[in-house]
Amino acid sequence: MAATERLVVVGGDAAGMSAASQARRLKDPAELEIVAFERGHFTSYSACGIPYWIGGQVTERDDLIARTPEEHRARHIDLRTRTEVVELDLDGSRVRSRDLDSGAEAWTGYDKLVLATGARPVRPRLPGIGAHGVHGVQTLDDGQRLMDTLERTEGRRAVVVGAGYIGVEMAEALVGRGYEVTVLHRGEQPMATLDPDMGRLVHSAMNRMGIRTVSRAEVTKILTDEEGRVRAVATASGEEYPADVVVLGIGVEPRTALARAAGLPLGESGGVLTDLSMRVRGYENIWSGGDCVEVLDLISGRMRHIPLGTHANKHGQVIGAGVGGGYATFPGVVGTAVSKVCDLEIARTGLREKDALAAGLRFVTATIGSTTTAGYYPTAADMTVKMLAERRTGRLLGVQIVGGAGSAKRVDIAAVALTAGMTVEQVVSLDLGYAPPFSPVWDPVLVAARKAATAVRTAGP
Repeated sequence: MAATERLVVVGGDAAGMSAASQARRLKDPAELEIVAFERGHFTSYSACGIPYWIGGQVTERDDLIARTPEEHRARHIDLRTRTEVVELDLDGSRVRSRDLDSGAEAWTGYDKLVLATGARPVRPRLPGIGAHGVHGVQTLDDGQRLMDTLERTEGRRAVVVGAGYIGVEMAEALVGRGYEVTVLHRGEQPMATLDPDMGRLVHSAMNRMGIRTVSRAEVTKILTDEEGRVRAVATASGEEYPADVVVLGIGVEPRTALARAAGLPLGESGGVLTDLSMRVRGYENIWSGGDCVEVLDLISGRMRHIPLGTHANKHGQVIGAGVGGGYATFPGVVGTAVSKVCDLEIARTGLREKDALAAGLRFVTATIGSTTTAGYYPTAADMTVKMLAERRTGRLLGVQIVGGAGSAKRVDIAAVALTAGMTVEQVVSLDLGYAPPFSPVWDPVLVAARKAATAVRTAGP
């Protein structure tokens, strides 16, 4: 007996398969048939864990996989791997798919559609960008291709282009594998998700760890040998940086060519626009989530593309509830993210200075140096906290943290305070846990809030 409705899911990672799994919990196979398409070999994996697999902290690739295609199929989800959806026919409520191994194409009808096509690494149009040995790292298939290259390559020189989260994490991973690593990036400092003064701390730490970091370096060409393999990266200054492997860490962009071709609404960054229930705006039976959408920034009130696995999994839960006949919402984000490079932890939430300026906000800043534990405790490590507060109201706007072990997760205090709309005066009064192995008597976040509150009082209207 045929199911009452069919759900088609495009994309088999965090958002897509979370949506499919949640919908299956709410609807049995007699009520809802679920067909999912995934262009790669893997499903439901931790893309954030790829640098740690490359670097050797995670020993097996499959340790990153939360649920295999076979496990999804056992739960009555018709999951088709190595199959790419190449066209959406919204008028006909169907999708055209292509088997990437055989080339065979087929149309599949749907009653409900979920687009979870993810993001793709930015690949600038440069001579030699398609050379052997040049890799973007976004999916587990990408990670496997990079790992294959590393195992075949005899040389030990790596160039990472870009110094965002992926670039910094991959630089650490390659150092861990014994590579001589150079990071080239166009910005004033690495980690453009931080203000430059905080990025300078990351730059210094990377250099101390043996990672050569070159700022204001505009890559112009990938140089190759006679066999078409990468041999160096050239920059606008005329410098050439020898390379046996190149990793692109420039960032990612929403993978929304399908949505664009179908006429679905897209935002300024090219991400799909949805309502709070993750329905595509203007379409009752289409949802979208994960790295291909834009989300509401609760601090600035603007739509932003913030590709993080935490958001994608939540999107999937919300979508699955809607597909299954329930109701849930994703209200927005404050932009919290953490990372590390070797022993240095990096965290941010809320707005940077340039974000606050772009939003038309007047603000004050406060930066303090402290330690992760009581200063006399043996594991104490240096920690720098920067805080932004609205000038007139004292409303907390953003926090950035750079420091040793025990620094990064303190940003969660600020994330909660931002979500609650707290002022820095209110943050100062938070009743946080204290013992010498965990914190100074005054936690560094509270010290920064106290300094920011003073700045607000003295700044005037």
